[in-house]
Amino acid sequence: MSDDLRSRLRGSGYRLTPQRELILGAVETLRHATPDEVYAEVRTHSTAVNISTVYRTLEVLEELGLVRHAHLSDRAPTYHAVTGHTHFHLVCRNCGRVESVDPEMVQPFVEALRSQKGFVADVGHLTVFGDCEECPS
Repeated sequence: MSDDLRSRLRGSGYRLTPQRELILGAVETLRHATPDEVYAEVRTHSTAVNISTVYRTLEVLEELGLVRHAHLSDRAPTYHAVTGHTHFHLVCRNCGRVESVDPEMVQPFVEALRSQKGFVADVGHLTVFGDCEECPS
């Protein structure tokens, strides 16, 4: 992680700081986290990071393509690392469960958008809200 992160940051005119490493590490550990949750995780390792640093760093990391955000609730955006596979999210409105889903599941829809509307969908930013099978309807 550090060598790739270092080269991507340097290529964009940034330095690899301990705070940036901690914040990216927190996103990777938590898998899906709001800036406040990232901040809480970082604070377990260092008190030298404030919430403003978390927000600014998440913006930089997203600009560099190392993290993405999605809107999994009406709260703050939720960030996840892009080191795993591209996915979209299913969110249960009852229990709040979040499930990552392979984009091939919506490939026919994505292809229809491209062929019929000339639109290229960003499935990695997609969130579908509904009720999971474990919650009563």
